[in-house]
Amino acid sequence: MFQRLIEMFTAPAVAPPGGEDGIELAVAALLIEAARSDDQFGTGERSTIRSLLARRFDLTGPETDRLLAAAADAQDRSVGLYRHIRRITDGYDAPGRVGVIEMLWEVAYADRRLDPEEDALIRRIAGLIHVSDPERGAARQRVLARRGA
Repeated sequence: MFQRLIEMFTAPAVAPPGGEDGIELAVAALLIEAARSDDQFGTGERSTIRSLLARRFDLTGPETDRLLAAAADAQDRSVGLYRHIRRITDGYDAPGRVGVIEMLWEVAYADRRLDPEEDALIRRIAGLIHVSDPERGAARQRVLARRGA
């Protein structure tokens, strides 16, 4: 047990894909924020986030795990979403930003129900990253269609 503690504090830090300020970290942090918004961050949401990130950024399992750990840590230390929002608005064109909203809807529906806090967060993020209400609604409908709802 002591050896594991020593290794944990002396092992070199492994940066997440894209680095500390990468768009990958920003997207992952927003997805984690959406999952946590209803105070129930379950295995379905974790699995959905893992799958979305691996597919979106073409990551291996270990890379996805590092990204998730870094994003969770970033959210634990963060006082707001501005840093991540800024990275997404700077790094994505309009279709890319709509894609992020679609990913957020996937996380929101991972537990098969939409919580009011999740809906409000997605509405807020969409406005901040310049995704219109009709685009947000269309992204939601695509997710619901894929999920067979």
